[in-house]
Amino acid sequence: MPSPTPWSERDLATLAELAETFVRGGAVRRANLAAEALALAADPAQVRQLRLVLRLIESRLANLMLTGRPTAFRDLGPAGRERLLLDWATSRIPQRRSAFQAFRKLLTFLAYADPGPPEAPNPRLKTIGYEPDRPPVTSDPTPVRPVRLAHDASPLTLDADVVIVGSGAGGGVVAADLARAARSVVVLEAGPFVDEASLPSNELDAYNRLYLNRGVLTTWDGSITMLAGAAVGGGTLVNWMTSIAVPDDVRAEWAAEHGLDGVDGGDGAELDADLESVMADVGASPSMVIPPKDEVILRGATALGWEAAPIVRNARDCGDCGSCPFGCPRGTKQSGIRVHLASAVERGARVIPRATVRRVLVEGGRAVGVEADVGVSGDPSAGTMRLTVRAPQVVVAAGALRSPAILAMSDFDHPAIGRHLRLHPVPVIAGVFDEPIDMWRGTMQAARSLQFSPPAPGRRSYAIESAPGHPGLIALALPWEGTEAHDALLGRIRHVAPLIAITRDGGEGTVRPTRAGNVRIDYRLDAAGVATLRHALVSMAQLSRAGGARRIVAVGMPPRWHDTNGSEPADEARAFGVFEEALRSFDFSPNRGSVFSAHQMGTVRMGADPGSHPVDPRGRLRTRDGRPVPGLYVADGSLFPTGIGVNPMITILALGRRVARTIVAEGVPAG
Repeated sequence: MPSPTPWSERDLATLAELAETFVRGGAVRRANLAAEALALAADPAQVRQLRLVLRLIESRLANLMLTGRPTAFRDLGPAGRERLLLDWATSRIPQRRSAFQAFRKLLTFLAYADPGPPEAPNPRLKTIGYEPDRPPVTSDPTPVRPVRLAHDASPLTLDADVVIVGSGAGGGVVAADLARAARSVVVLEAGPFVDEASLPSNELDAYNRLYLNRGVLTTWDGSITMLAGAAVGGGTLVNWMTSIAVPDDVRAEWAAEHGLDGVDGGDGAELDADLESVMADVGASPSMVIPPKDEVILRGATALGWEAAPIVRNARDCGDCGSCPFGCPRGTKQSGIRVHLASAVERGARVIPRATVRRVLVEGGRAVGVEADVGVSGDPSAGTMRLTVRAPQVVVAAGALRSPAILAMSDFDHPAIGRHLRLHPVPVIAGVFDEPIDMWRGTMQAARSLQFSPPAPGRRSYAIESAPGHPGLIALALPWEGTEAHDALLGRIRHVAPLIAITRDGGEGTVRPTRAGNVRIDYRLDAAGVATLRHALVSMAQLSRAGGARRIVAVGMPPRWHDTNGSEPADEARAFGVFEEALRSFDFSPNRGSVFSAHQMGTVRMGADPGSHPVDPRGRLRTRDGRPVPGLYVADGSLFPTGIGVNPMITILALGRRVARTIVAEGVPAG
């Protein structure tokens, strides 16, 4: 495997030394994979910082200044390297913690996500007992097929009534509804199109092909790890199918504090109808098969007297195979390529993948189309062609991370564009059980508890769900307390059942484009957010214990552990009380307490106040002075005025349907 630029051989050698310290074996291959991922997905400014770290730890002088020991990393023995990394992990200096987590997450993920070359399969996967299901491919493929462009005709211009930027939940439902209204629709997607017969069969390939930034997606300081879909279908292609409507208290807040009509109380019939219709579209129904990891929730909730129930999912005749994060080869997940995009294509919509929109075109104050660069193949080095789509109505639905960047690069100047990012910060409790759990098999999420969905004094709302995962994601998420300790923990991975809490944000962030054309994501928890995360840790620990866990860990650096066996019940109860108190003060400073996110919302939020909401309550983008931009709309999770504390897909679909009605009602402008 050649060395990917801009990494030198010395950089790669140091990266391999780090890889070997985190997880023994295969370090050279992992270093090359890591360098390739960073070169292709990370912002150049971040890559420069990581390369600087590699050079510092190999400098005797730098190490003398940083650690008091004039020894290069390569000259330390295994124990010394481990000690240095653990010192960085708990350092009072944020930059050291950030560097530790950046390398730890990537290199432990690759150690367990990479299947290895065909001639030398990754031996770790067999050692830990990882045997995923291999589902059959549907015999009834999606009708979605990408438009083939004549690349020798660059630049190329297409005409349409409507151009939609993004093919996720929001863009898909808008495409379906507008095509049903006999509009000529073009959908542009920055990611690839992958049909069911070509979906990835392993974890590394899935992240490389189907996820934003090849799965290498974090806040700028590395403290929050994020997942976001980035292929045709967006998040609907790879999510875990959990279908929960926006809670009533959130609807009331959106009406009272953000001026959204038709969403609450006696005025809520419009949103009720939209939620009902999109639930019907995607065939949402309760899970019928409950895997062991989800039985923990139901069993624990029964013991504690808490609310819990099977999750409602968007699936028909699900095979419960565990491949949801890789897309659904069976075709039973009712994702965008099965439902809304399929409906749009059957009515003539054109879907163009690998089309990165650079700007929205405006003439005479009105949106008139977009300009995009279209990849000629899946090879980034193969070049692009310039595509212009002329359309009197433009819908930006690229997601809460990309939509504000596109608008900013198009010189729209509303001051709230890119602000108020909500992430549903997720803390993790993992229980280790006597019996096998095999979290990668069966329905990805089949049960949830909404016991703490209503907010309470001192905390915000949250939903407790299982955290399914294949080995790479779990290796990244679980704590690293040393080479042997991590190896031993992963050796028990078949018996691990993680729980997560989808917390309603306390705190918010920003998204803005970088010089390299990527996005910089910054986010800070506030006091209410930290209190909610701590409350959720305690609740999930109680649930895991009541569900039968033998060991429980709160994920962070340092982690907190509790053993439920090996002592008298009274002693264990006292020890658990001490554990609970520790969780109530768990340190969620950046890169200490582990935080994850699979939901991004709120960066182009809708509302009545023109000063603080870039989009009006019907989906029209506003200028700085509050006037709607004729012909320009937003229809994705960036519209959310706030986080909602539950999985957002269904609510995004409902708001997309609302925006589609606006576009249909306004008609096709003359021109």
